[in-house]
Amino acid sequence: MYIPSSFSETDLTKLFDFLEQHNFGLVVSRLDNEPVAVHLPLLLDRQAGPFGTLIGHMARANPQWQAVDRNVLVVFSGPHAYISPSWYEAANVVPTWNYVAVHVYGILHVVEEGKTTLEILRDLVALHEKSMPEPWGFRDGDEFVNRLAQSIVAFRIEITRIEGKWKLSQNHPRERREKVIDALALQRGENSQAIAALMARTLHEQE
Repeated sequence: MYIPSSFSETDLTKLFDFLEQHNFGLVVSRLDNEPVAVHLPLLLDRQAGPFGTLIGHMARANPQWQAVDRNVLVVFSGPHAYISPSWYEAANVVPTWNYVAVHVYGILHVVEEGKTTLEILRDLVALHEKSMPEPWGFRDGDEFVNRLAQSIVAFRIEITRIEGKWKLSQNHPRERREKVIDALALQRGENSQAIAALMARTLHEQE
């Protein structure tokens, strides 16, 4: 990912926090010399390996898991918002887009063992059910779940490199950034509100 130095985020804890908050990723790899991709929820194990490990599963009918080249790129997208040049109240400015994204590079390892596949399923379900009033789960030996588990392939992605891009107008003077924050805060969309909050936090961290 192209990342100018002013937009680069290298704090591993901050990057891990982002992956856990925005854990629906795009897994990109190569199959028969063609790029292929699949959108999946992923679980992060921070302690497995120097850069952590991503855990997930895909449909067995999806041929992507059979790719000989096990090198993958996983793209995680966060909030994003259009930035109008009128907000700067300055000359010689143009529109842009502010956003936050993380790219993860790694090696995919297929998990074929049935017990481990069920454990991965249980962990993913528990992650997304924990905020529910009555969390759903499945029991050991549930035949329906066991049959469904045969139609998926679990995997682990050993992370070898992780890149973060926090494009939040850091290349503009503080006065302009404050005007953009104020303008975004007046917008109704969740993305605009989130970018405004991130820009304000970034300004505070630089004080």
